[in-house]
Amino acid sequence: MLVHLIVNWLVAALALWIVARIVEGIEVRNFGDALIATAVIAILDVTVKPILKFFAWPLTVLTLGLFLLVINAFLLMLASMLAPGFRVRGFLNALIGSLLLTILTFVLSHLARWA
Repeated sequence: MLVHLIVNWLVAALALWIVARIVEGIEVRNFGDALIATAVIAILDVTVKPILKFFAWPLTVLTLGLFLLVINAFLLMLASMLAPGFRVRGFLNALIGSLLLTILTFVLSHLARWA
């Protein structure tokens, strides 16, 4: 179980590092900073995201779930304020980055299971 957690963390950090190379407004100094930023994002996902989802559920229902992308973008921007070596410039970059991060993490985690 611990190995699974560490592999997921490494995969998410790799996805964040790749997203930082693709999206101009997202910067990660090195892979170590990507690991720290991924840990901060995970902590925010567990603590802050449920509260935001609770208060935003009417908008989430109205937009058929698309408002969750806005919540993820906000959490990405918040993580960039808390994690050293990780920076997100602008909400649009955070929105694009959160979408790419979700897709890349999904793909890489499935590839890691096959390896």
